[in-house]
Amino acid sequence: MVKGKEKEKEKRLFEEFLRTLPGPQPMEHEAKRLLSGLGLSVPEGVFIERPKAGLSKEDLFLKTGRLGFPLAVKTVSPAIRSKSEAGGVRLRIGTKQEAFEAVRDLMELEEACGVLVERMVEGGTEAIVGGLIDGQFGPVVMFGLGGIFTEVFRDVSFALAPASANEARKLVWRIKGASVLQGVRGSPPADINALAAAIVTVSRLMATGLIKEMDLNPLSLFPKGAFVLDAKVFV
Repeated sequence: MVKGKEKEKEKRLFEEFLRTLPGPQPMEHEAKRLLSGLGLSVPEGVFIERPKAGLSKEDLFLKTGRLGFPLAVKTVSPAIRSKSEAGGVRLRIGTKQEAFEAVRDLMELEEACGVLVERMVEGGTEAIVGGLIDGQFGPVVMFGLGGIFTEVFRDVSFALAPASANEARKLVWRIKGASVLQGVRGSPPADINALAAAIVTVSRLMATGLIKEMDLNPLSLFPKGAFVLDAKVFV
């Protein structure tokens, strides 16, 4: 009974989120706003809409000055599936001039509707948490480590959604490379509780039946906490 009430609560929350969207699909900054509201950590950032008359340095620094340096600047567009492949990402921006040039250049990408300027989060162990609707099993949640673990070895695990915190932890230890999360070759261990919380959150959103696909990639894991560095939601 409690699970049913939680499911309805998540569905109502997500329906309200969809009503606030200016377009048919959530963009990165909007997806992160949703995840932040559900308790996940995201980098502090500012979305800057593509201006009709250009953007001055003064306007840019007025909007982003509180973020400090280094910065990450990313193009925002519902038409671009991979920002990296489209050349829409600039990392480790260290000066005001570099920030202005990065924002200016990414604003000029043909399908850009704006840019997301974020405080740079570095280090940590990269992981992927995703969700999809399976033709046989319905909503499922997926976990894997970033880099070659997922891209080359396809070392991922799946569970039905929604998943409990205990089921999320089992999902984590099911992959072959799970020992990386315990700390190897001098790297610190990852916060498994923060990782499990991200898995549970994605699974609960997938269980609403309102999402076709969801992807937190990368989710950067630290000894204490985790940050969603990129998020995609397809409804």
